[in-house]
Amino acid sequence: MRSRRFTGQNRKTIPVLLGFFLLIVVATFAQDLPTTKPESVGLSSERLDRINSVIQRDIDDKRIAGAVTLVVRRGKVAWFKSQGMMDREAGKAMPTDAMFRICSMTKPITSLAVMMLYEEGKFLLEDPVSKYLPEFKNPKVLVKPATGEPYTIPAKNEITIRDLLRHTSGITYNWNEDLGPMYEKANVASGLLQYDGTIGDSVKQLGALPLLFNPGDRFEYSLGVDVLGRLVEVVSGKPLDEFFRTRIFEPLGMKDSYFFPPDNKLGRLATAYTYYPDKGLNRFPDTPIREGSFVYSADYPSRGPKKLFSGGAGLVSTAMDYARFCQFMLDEGKIGNTRLLSRKSVELMTHEQLGKIGPDQAFGLGFGIDGVKSPLTELGTPGTYSWGAFFYTGFSIDPKEQMIVVFMAQLHPTGDLTLDRQVHELAYQAIND
Repeated sequence: MRSRRFTGQNRKTIPVLLGFFLLIVVATFAQDLPTTKPESVGLSSERLDRINSVIQRDIDDKRIAGAVTLVVRRGKVAWFKSQGMMDREAGKAMPTDAMFRICSMTKPITSLAVMMLYEEGKFLLEDPVSKYLPEFKNPKVLVKPATGEPYTIPAKNEITIRDLLRHTSGITYNWNEDLGPMYEKANVASGLLQYDGTIGDSVKQLGALPLLFNPGDRFEYSLGVDVLGRLVEVVSGKPLDEFFRTRIFEPLGMKDSYFFPPDNKLGRLATAYTYYPDKGLNRFPDTPIREGSFVYSADYPSRGPKKLFSGGAGLVSTAMDYARFCQFMLDEGKIGNTRLLSRKSVELMTHEQLGKIGPDQAFGLGFGIDGVKSPLTELGTPGTYSWGAFFYTGFSIDPKEQMIVVFMAQLHPTGDLTLDRQVHELAYQAIND
């Protein structure tokens, strides 16, 4: 049989055809999840409408400006509703495609990126992170004696990649009263404020500072996921925003997820508000808010150097985009026929990892897990994994009920508002099969 040779024209045509094919694939994935009547997936329309009533009550009481809620069951959207105002002062109603600062809901996506590289054989979870980020070699632990000045001692262990994923690294956040002032003085970024530097710059400063405790000793919610974001950059050879875009967002059809939204989409960024009992609901101030050594703003996605790709807090997204990520996790690492992560890695990420380190708390690799170490306190299912975020957004993924709940608002401080949790419970009370 004669071999078929490519002509020069064929060589030019193939990249065009491949590019066209990829556009079709991306466009197909970028379509929203299919919508269905609630009853077709075992939910009650009448009971789901209680979500509407409760949110509207808090809007009318001026506890919140607006919100978007979404409930998916068995792969189909049964409830998707926007309420209230995206910008109360400008009279702009909240659209379903409003974009939100999702802050710590960035963490599960960074954890996914880490696990994708893990599956490529780039590292083991028990590897010390200093193997890839040498600034974390020979860590020290802060000691605060009853009298006298604090001092440091060598840590008993090195920080592992697993420690960073499950928040047992000894790193903390800028609000910690012991290390927070050191973080601020060293110019360590929180991810919630303009920063004239990269995640590499911030993580290098962080690596030179002492730890709160020996790695592996206990759980402490931390900037460790920003360290993981930098790990992704170093191991993959790509900036974190590019890795997210090409390896996660485009395959999953997350067309409205960015660290810094393009100018033509900034008009869809929901306004952030504050609530203080003595002042009520007010637009977030133009100047940052300081709480001790912790300083945060609401305009970091739209103003400033825009160089910090914070793996722990930096993303902006929509309810539908994040639901696509949740559905990907619920479908055990694949979207359609495209697999980004193995079923076994999803099992590992959503399996309780703290053991005796956290006797009452269950946490996987990037997610909190409900009802595993202690009884459920509200409606739900043991094994549901979830997380919430700084500006009042949250999600939950329930493998048993095949259900996803996404809540998006923009409020901090919240004044002890419990609306996010109520939306979750109201979704569960609507189950009718």
